[in-house]
Amino acid sequence: MWDAALAAEWAGPDVWVHGDITGSNLLLRDDRLCAVIDFGCAAVGDPACDLTAAWTMFEGSSRERFMETLPFDEGTWARARGWALWKALIEIPGRPLDDPGRTGERFGWRWDAVGVVGQLTA
Repeated sequence: MWDAALAAEWAGPDVWVHGDITGSNLLLRDDRLCAVIDFGCAAVGDPACDLTAAWTMFEGSSRERFMETLPFDEGTWARARGWALWKALIEIPGRPLDDPGRTGERFGWRWDAVGVVGQLTA
């Protein structure tokens, strides 16, 4: 998975990315997205970093629909998978201390870091 992410180079134009798309940065009203907040990691670059939600927030048919709906190639999804793996792996050692239940809730993830790795490798 990591090798595939590294091998899939971004050849498209740089685009604005949020850099931290998590459930805790998405605001809903009546079960619909109404705002995205916290642009502290915003940058210009590869859109793959904003696609990690496929493995941190979605599962099953909702993940499939998310991925089918967005117009990205396999290389972009491979890089997104790599971003999600990196984010999860850096959190495992402390899992983190400010998330005492180890639920991943601190990040707006559906699972804790070990659970995200499980989603990536399933």
